[in-house]
Amino acid sequence: MTIVANREPGAEIERRGLMLVISSPSGAGKSTIARTLLESDQGFALSVSVTTRKRRASEIDGVHYRFIDRDEFERLRDSGALLEWAEVHGNFYGTPRAPAERAMRNGQDMLFDIDYQGALQLQEQAGGDVVSIFILPPSMRELKARLLRRAEDSGETIAIRLANARIEIERWRDYDYVIVNEDLNTAFEAVRSVIAAERLRRERRPGLFDFTTKLLEESFD
Repeated sequence: MTIVANREPGAEIERRGLMLVISSPSGAGKSTIARTLLESDQGFALSVSVTTRKRRASEIDGVHYRFIDRDEFERLRDSGALLEWAEVHGNFYGTPRAPAERAMRNGQDMLFDIDYQGALQLQEQAGGDVVSIFILPPSMRELKARLLRRAEDSGETIAIRLANARIEIERWRDYDYVIVNEDLNTAFEAVRSVIAAERLRRERRPGLFDFTTKLLEESFD
């Protein structure tokens, strides 16, 4: 159990944490939105994925991902130590089970920056605890331009990402919410609106039973 992050009326009511999944094709903005959310909302803990892909120059091991070799990944996968896993662009990604379950037991909201394969697995395992958002680019031309501006991948890797983007975009129907990232600030505010509404869902707030019981016992004086 945890307490909602803001201090609006009723903010002290206990509620269940949620698992927020943000997915998109590479370059559409999910990682930037996820990072901004973590910086601005202390109610979230990031689920740090393990991956077999090479670390980019801008990434920190253990912060953006935990970078491991294929043998270790297969050991984690085969032992059931991953909550979900997927192969993307020839590399493996997965969510370690233990830290995610520990954070949920402590009542924190969990943020998952994962692709559609991992999102589907998480939805199958966690059901109503999962809130999923898919981020779309405004156009395929803009998606390519963003990947080129990022200048962190080879031309071959960018070509693979663009080829896979169409496959990933086809999965938009599997998500609860779909946001077009034409302007980053606007897209981020849309994500925040989703979170605010989902935190107020009746079924996530078991503390409402005690709150309303006490409220009805109060006098008007």
